[in-house]
Amino acid sequence: MQSTRKSYALVLAAALLSGCGAERPATPDHAQEKAPPLAEVAVVTATASDAPIRTELPGRVVALKIAEVRPQVAGVIVRRHFDEGGDVRAGDVLYDIDAASYTARRDQAAAELALEKAALVNLRVIAERYRKLIDSKVVTQQDHDLAQANHEQGLARVASREAALRSAQIDVQRTQIRSPIAGRVGRSAITEGALVAAGQQEALARVQQLDPIVVDIAQSSRQVTQLRRQLLAGDVQRGKRAVTLMLEDGSVYPHAGELKFAEMQVDANTGMVVLRAQFPNPERLLAPGMYVRAQVEQGVHAGAVLLPQQAVRHDGGAASALVVDAQGQVARRTLDIIGMDGEHWAVRDGVRVGEKVVVEGGSKAAPGARVRSVEWQAGKGKEKPSAPGMAAAQG
Repeated sequence: MQSTRKSYALVLAAALLSGCGAERPATPDHAQEKAPPLAEVAVVTATASDAPIRTELPGRVVALKIAEVRPQVAGVIVRRHFDEGGDVRAGDVLYDIDAASYTARRDQAAAELALEKAALVNLRVIAERYRKLIDSKVVTQQDHDLAQANHEQGLARVASREAALRSAQIDVQRTQIRSPIAGRVGRSAITEGALVAAGQQEALARVQQLDPIVVDIAQSSRQVTQLRRQLLAGDVQRGKRAVTLMLEDGSVYPHAGELKFAEMQVDANTGMVVLRAQFPNPERLLAPGMYVRAQVEQGVHAGAVLLPQQAVRHDGGAASALVVDAQGQVARRTLDIIGMDGEHWAVRDGVRVGEKVVVEGGSKAAPGARVRSVEWQAGKGKEKPSAPGMAAAQG
């Protein structure tokens, strides 16, 4: 009986072991693990466009014309005609000088001219009579020549008196001190009753033309030289010379300006060259002496490759980007950056037109890895410019 029980136990244990072994055969699902999904990255197709080079530079606002008003005759100021800080037109009377003495001199000059003209009548009659009688030998040659000389002297005296009268009239006119230009007049340095001198050092007032107005922009001679070399080599074409301004409060000035000229002389102390741009100023937002930031369009890069800012990495000063090829494999490219603007970098070398460049998700994709790429969508409310301007690359 006891041996029978032991045999039964052995048979049961063998059956259990056989059943467990039958439940563990390998199947295809368990033989290998599932492959991980490919990382997803957002890419943009590199495009080319003519990209203006805009260099951001500091500038100071300067009046287009400045006239310091000074008297041209001496006398006492008897009246001021303008309101300080107001606008005046060219030719408007600003001050009156007491003109009594100048009027008297004018009248005296007119009287002296009248006397000379009366004397000239007699001299002309004598000269004509002697001219007729010289052939008949009634008068001598000496008398004839003297009569003609006296007439010529009379003509000269009349001309001299006419000039003196004109000078006296000019002095009378100068007793009214007029604005030589149209613009805004500042504060008056004198009041009624003040004695002024002709050509005095102190100006009575200053008039500044504010519309249009100019901005003097400072640029380093190194940047100017670099741009000229690029123009000579044909890497850059000349731009439209357009200028935009950023005001002190951070707002953008609503009117575009135009670059007029660049100084040929470099400041020995600062190494800077002055560029001058002209702007319309109808609202008088720009005032002389104001500090501004100017973006100057100095050239155009033809066929530059444009990339969103997010697509470019700066590691240790070197610019690079990740590119996805047709097989979905990632590669790193070193970029030759020309410049940038608020939305795009402009690249001269490193990425070709038509290649797919990673914009988002690059942290999940190492060079050599395979990824799944989707088209990148610009952020909501941002538009992708077709030909953005660039701040010139520094180097």
